[in-house]
Amino acid sequence: MASQNMDPAAAAASSTAALKGSESGGTSARGSMSGNKGISAFPESDNLFKWVGTIDGAQGTVYEGLRYRLSLEFPAGYPYQAPHVKFVTPCFHPNVDEHGFICLDILKDKWSALYDVRSILLSIQSLLGEPNNESPLNMVAAELWDDQKAFKAHLHSTFKK
Repeated sequence: MASQNMDPAAAAASSTAALKGSESGGTSARGSMSGNKGISAFPESDNLFKWVGTIDGAQGTVYEGLRYRLSLEFPAGYPYQAPHVKFVTPCFHPNVDEHGFICLDILKDKWSALYDVRSILLSIQSLLGEPNNESPLNMVAAELWDDQKAFKAHLHSTFKK
């Protein structure tokens, strides 16, 4: 693809346009993503390269009723490089470390320029209920995951709103 060989200035301009397209295509003025219950995202102030996202725990999971805040930082090479996404709200989960960093393949080696903010947040929301215990960042959470009652008790006792 010729577009992958853009000079950095053109890539940055393209990234800004892609972010603006994602914002107008999937968000209202306040950032809620229409048609997607439980996720929202919007740029922080006027900086289109730094966004705030929220994810509600999916129904039927131990995370149901909990809301998490995330930060999304888009590199100059976006959409060809994955954004840096992390939990701002502490999240007890097998694939989230104590600093909020997330182990998710689409944010690393499986990244595609086709992913947008909506697909990233939906993937993270899905990960909450279906962790990859083969690649845990939090061993305590991974070991506790099989006992959902104990996991939920620990999760709710440590959740900070």
